[in-house]
Amino acid sequence: MDKVYSIRQLYYEQGKSIAEIIEETGHDRKTIVKYLDQTDFNLQEPEPEDPEAICPKLDAFKPVIDGWLMEDRKAPRKQRHTAHRVFKRLEKEVEGFNCSYRLVAQYVAYRKKQMHLDNKKGFIPLIHHPGECQADFGAANFYENSLEHEGKYLVLSFPYSNAGYPQLMYGENAECLMEGMIAIFKHIGGVPTEIWFDNTSAIVIKILKNNERALTDKFLRFSAHYGFRYKFMNPDSGNEKGNVENKVNYSRNNFLVPVPRFINLSDYNRQLLKESDEDFDRGHYRHEDTTIEALFEEDKKVLLPLPDNDFDCARYETAVTDKWGRFTLEEGRHEYSVSPEHACDSVRLKITSDKVIVMGMEHHHIVTHKRLYGGHKQSSMDWIPYLTEISRKPRSLFNSGIYDMMPAPMQEFVKSCSSFDRSRILKILAEQTKRTGFDSAVNTVTQALTYQVKDPDSLQNLYRRLYSDVPLLPPLPAQERVPAVVPIPVDLSAYDAALKGGAANG
Repeated sequence: MDKVYSIRQLYYEQGKSIAEIIEETGHDRKTIVKYLDQTDFNLQEPEPEDPEAICPKLDAFKPVIDGWLMEDRKAPRKQRHTAHRVFKRLEKEVEGFNCSYRLVAQYVAYRKKQMHLDNKKGFIPLIHHPGECQADFGAANFYENSLEHEGKYLVLSFPYSNAGYPQLMYGENAECLMEGMIAIFKHIGGVPTEIWFDNTSAIVIKILKNNERALTDKFLRFSAHYGFRYKFMNPDSGNEKGNVENKVNYSRNNFLVPVPRFINLSDYNRQLLKESDEDFDRGHYRHEDTTIEALFEEDKKVLLPLPDNDFDCARYETAVTDKWGRFTLEEGRHEYSVSPEHACDSVRLKITSDKVIVMGMEHHHIVTHKRLYGGHKQSSMDWIPYLTEISRKPRSLFNSGIYDMMPAPMQEFVKSCSSFDRSRILKILAEQTKRTGFDSAVNTVTQALTYQVKDPDSLQNLYRRLYSDVPLLPPLPAQERVPAVVPIPVDLSAYDAALKGGAANG
C-alpha cells in the first residue's frame, strides 16, 4: 500500500505523467495504470472455511468420524472424542487410513462446532462490589509433626480487590468451612457483606425447584450469627465464581509449594494470613495503576462488624459404645476408644474440625481424640484409661478384651512377667503412655524383650535411656597445671605364671 500511495501521490498531487512515474519508480505502465484507475480499496471478505473441501483424501473417512461424533451427543461431557482419540481410532480400526493428524483435527473441530459439541460457552462479565466475597476449597498435602495429611484448604477471595486468604484444613466438612472462615473474619477485622458458595454437601442438603436450596440448620445459624448474605452458584457453573477458582490455584502455587512442613497447623495458618497480607502489595490485574492492597481497603470499609461472641462450630452427637468401650463415626470407618468403664454405654460427642471430645451423659470430660480423616478404616486409641483400669485388677487381664487389643510385643511382655510385678508394670506403661505416647511404651517393651528383662525397674531404666532428655556435657577444657599422662609399661608375666600354676581356680 505504500507503493500504491506513492504512485497516486505522484500523479494526482504532483501532476507527473505516467512516463515520469515509470522512470522514477521503475514500475511498468500496466501496474501504474492499474493503481491510478483503482477506486475500491476494500479488502475482500475471506471465504468461509470448509474443511470438507480441504483434503479429498479424508472424504472416505468423514462418514466414520461423523458417526463417532454423533454418538458423543449421548455421552457424558468428559467421555467424548477428542481429535487425538479420533485419529488413534482411525489408525487402529479403519483399513487404508493414511491422513495426517492435522487434517483430522481440523475436520473434527469443524464438525464439533456444527454439532454444538465443542462445549464453548459465552459468559457475561460480572460486576463485583466492595465487601463481596467468594468461598471454595482446594486439595493440598501437608506434613504436621512429620505426619503426612491429604488435606484441603479453604480460600476466601474478594473479587473487587482480588485479595484472598487461604487456610489449611484436615477436610472439607462444615466444621472446617466455618472454623476457617471465622479465622479469616477475625484477621481482617470484619465480615463480608455477601459470600458466594458452590453447592457443597457441607451446607447444602438439597437443590430444590426454582433454584432454591435446603440448607443445614448449622449453616443457617452461622450466617445469621455473622449477618452475611449467602448466594449459591448453579450446578457445574464454576465460572460464576471464577475469582475464587483462580485464587485457589494461585494460593496453592504461591503458598503451598513445596509441600508445607510444620509443627502445629494453627500456627501455620496464622503464618498464611500474614503472607497473604504481604502478597497484596502488587498491581491489580485490571487496574495496573493501583495495588490489591489499596483496593482491599475499600473492601474493608464496608465489612460488617464482628459479633461479640464467637460461633460454636462444633457438631454434637450421642454415641453408644461396644463391649470394649469404643464407638465409630463416618459410617463405621473411624473408630475411637472411650474407656472400659464406659463399655456398652451412651456418651456425648463434641466434634470440631480437628478433635473428637468424648463426654459422659452428665457432660464430664472422659477423653479427647485427634479427629480422623479419610475414606479407609482407622482407629484412634487412648490407652491410658485401659491400662490404668486393668492395673487395678491385673488378675483379670487375660480374660479381658484389653489384652486382645494390645500389640503383640506388649502381650508377650505382660504374659512373661510375674503376676507379682504385673500390676506395677501396667501402671508404668500407663505413665509412659501419658508422657510420650503409646508408641513409646510399645517400643520400650520391645527393647525389654530384646534384652530378656521382665522386671519393672529394668523397664523404667530402658524407658529413661530411650526417652529422657539427658544433657550432653561439654569436654573439660585443657589446663596447664594438669600434668600429662605418662604411659607406664606393665609386665604381666607374673600373672601368666600364677595362672599356669592353677591360681585361677583357687
